[in-house]
Amino acid sequence: MYTAPVWVVFNLGLVLLLTLDLLSFRGHEHSMGLREALVRSAGWVSIGLAFFGFIWLWAGSGDALDFLTAYVVELSLSIDNLFVFLSLFGYFVVPPEYRHKVLFWGILGAMITRGAFILAGVAIVTRFHWVIYLLGLFLIWTGYKMAVSTGTDVHPSRNPIVRFFRRLFPVSRRYWGGRFFIRRRGRTIATPLFVVLLAVETTDVMFAVDSVPAVFAVTREPFLAYSSNVLAVLGLRAMFFVVAGFIERFRYLHYGLAGVLMFMGAKMLLEDLLPIPTPVSLLVVASLLTSSILFSLRATREIPPEDERQG
Repeated sequence: MYTAPVWVVFNLGLVLLLTLDLLSFRGHEHSMGLREALVRSAGWVSIGLAFFGFIWLWAGSGDALDFLTAYVVELSLSIDNLFVFLSLFGYFVVPPEYRHKVLFWGILGAMITRGAFILAGVAIVTRFHWVIYLLGLFLIWTGYKMAVSTGTDVHPSRNPIVRFFRRLFPVSRRYWGGRFFIRRRGRTIATPLFVVLLAVETTDVMFAVDSVPAVFAVTREPFLAYSSNVLAVLGLRAMFFVVAGFIERFRYLHYGLAGVLMFMGAKMLLEDLLPIPTPVSLLVVASLLTSSILFSLRATREIPPEDERQG
């Protein structure tokens, strides 16, 4: 059903959406405000839900629910990436008006790497079924570590890719607008903005090691796993600015995300003994996320959004 032409058309649609999103910023770089970020985030989520409706009409309710569950899981786990991206931008002191450009190219790279991860993962799991149990244990352990984590501290200076690049390539000391490279005295020099992009890309690869296996707990159909993953990632740029505006109010969200990982791990371990239906999985994931968000908002209801504090 999901033949090569389907893959081609879907990816062409992604390229079109990314191009339109990039053009919407061209010529007026700015820091996305909270209201604009909320509108754009709602738009990307609407695209994901519209694709869910298309899958329902084209392939039936089974595939559609698998897609929706995988989409919700990936969207929720991607939020954890955003907290780390905030730390990276703070560490490198990236001007707010250039952050959306780094996120755009970072998301484009994430789509490619996650697609490769999913295709390789499906091939491995299909051939060696016992790998599912290892992935299940890995997700439970990852969820436990997330639950007991005390923060999202990152150390870009220890990133081996960033360190290797700095040794190999000259890097300017200051930002040059939104440029990744400049030419000086016949030499090509990287700007700190490219180093930030490199840190974002390598960090996302590490997060993909957690999130991609979680999809396999829902579906092993390559197209459904891939489409749910990349459609969730596409909305990260706008969602970043939403998270930035409410970061202090998401106090207990990481417990919900940890619960999602641990539940998906348990689902993998039990799939041969007690398969958990997709609608039940969707209900559990939604309940974990909703409860963690509501508890967070209730505990921090006196803290206004960042936009209001600055105003």
